[in-house]
Amino acid sequence: MFRRRTALSVSAAAALLAATPLLAACGTDAHPGAAAVVDGKRITVAQLQARVKDVRVAQATSPQGKQLIMNTGRLNLSTLNGMIFDEVLARAARDAGVTVTRADIQDARATAEERAGGAARLRTMWLQQGIAPDQIDQVVRNQLLIDGLAKHLRADRGRPDGQRRLVDALAKTSRAMSVDVNPRYGTWDDQQVILGETKLPWIVPATTHQEQA
Repeated sequence: MFRRRTALSVSAAAALLAATPLLAACGTDAHPGAAAVVDGKRITVAQLQARVKDVRVAQATSPQGKQLIMNTGRLNLSTLNGMIFDEVLARAARDAGVTVTRADIQDARATAEERAGGAARLRTMWLQQGIAPDQIDQVVRNQLLIDGLAKHLRADRGRPDGQRRLVDALAKTSRAMSVDVNPRYGTWDDQQVILGETKLPWIVPATTHQEQA
């Protein structure tokens, strides 16, 4: 397992370009090639790189491509953060009996596209957050799961105590899943359910090439 628990330190000025060296595989014997292990399930470096590449390819085809890439310089970290959070949220929702159907996702996405001013605008908004177009359904699903979990917990997300109750529930699930992160990506904070200094956009309303770690 990855045991180092040092704090994450990444320069804010490190806006990375697409054509940078490949990430090295994890150096431990227990989980070679893993970026993280969540409840015994490996998130491999290759899977992480593929997700990052999807975003960079989509950003590169956008008229604002250069700016999008510069503004998402910590894409490896934020992407891994999201991949881990997906697992934690899915478990918390399942344990609470919260489910989301394909129809629910389609309806919620249509509403989001309308509010954003169209499907293209929504895609651009999420590219600004480092989310590729083919991941938008997952983001919408997460939002619905969080809403359902909050309802199950009777946690008003508009109030600090409600938000805290939601985070505490996710933190409990996170601890139970024994999230173990390759130290090259920082450390996972069970209390805040977040990777190092990355941001967690999933718990607020969604209205709004390879990289070196």
